[in-house]
Amino acid sequence: MDIAGILLVVLAAIVAIVLFKTVRVVPQASVFVIERLGKYSRTLEPGLHLLVPVLDRVRTRTDIREQVVGFPPQAVITRDNLVVGIDSVIYYSITDPAAAQYKIENVVQAIEQLVVTTLRNVVGGMQLEEALTGRDHINERLAAVLDEATGKWGVKVNRVEIRGIEPPPTIRDAMEQAMRADRGKRAAILTAEGQQQSVVLNAEAGKQSVVLNAEAERTATILRAEADKESALLRAQGEAQAIAMVVQAIKEAGVDDTVLAFQRQQLLPRIAEGDANKVWFVPTDIAGALGQLGIGGGDKR
Repeated sequence: MDIAGILLVVLAAIVAIVLFKTVRVVPQASVFVIERLGKYSRTLEPGLHLLVPVLDRVRTRTDIREQVVGFPPQAVITRDNLVVGIDSVIYYSITDPAAAQYKIENVVQAIEQLVVTTLRNVVGGMQLEEALTGRDHINERLAAVLDEATGKWGVKVNRVEIRGIEPPPTIRDAMEQAMRADRGKRAAILTAEGQQQSVVLNAEAGKQSVVLNAEAERTATILRAEADKESALLRAQGEAQAIAMVVQAIKEAGVDDTVLAFQRQQLLPRIAEGDANKVWFVPTDIAGALGQLGIGGGDKR
């Protein structure tokens, strides 16, 4: 290959390098910070861009999606002088890549230090029980402080979450014992209330049983009385009907007083039969009946 061919190859390589340095494709969800001669020039959004060779260079490639960073537990002293370990999670996004590049050296480290100092300020003014139950309050205070401090860095803190608050082992054991005692107390109270309700329900059931038995007995007595009354009425009606039938039969048979008197005379010997019948009484109209028959009360000859 002659010198001209070598020059052409070198020239083509230089052109390719220049084109490679000139054309930049920014992917989605990313931005490029461009410097020209060592000074901030512009921020490239996603898409195809052309740079000035030698003069322009890509300073940083920044991901503008929401970022999540978790911090290890931090030792914090509460107002009642107890040391607790608090670990947190920060959700943030970069809204100004140039400010995040030039106004702060390390965004994540700066946020971590802000979290530590803010936690000590917030939790330091709270009792242990308030800190354990006041996570929402701590999150709100952290989010407010971080959002105000990181705004000038081009960072937006979306939310802060406290993952855990670990009290000292001795305090944790005491809390567990207190919880067990409280559960035992509540169980004893529930048992006593259940026994009391059982006694009350048994007494009410017994009362209702007595009332129902009395009501049933009263109803049975009323029914028996009504049955006896109806039976007596039926017997009386039957006897009355029998007497009426006898009277009607006597009338239809044409029986007069003489026949009746004779029938009574026939019954007197039967009345006198038996060892127990020592004295017997004669009806007052027997003499008249005997006179009618011609047995007694006639003229003596």
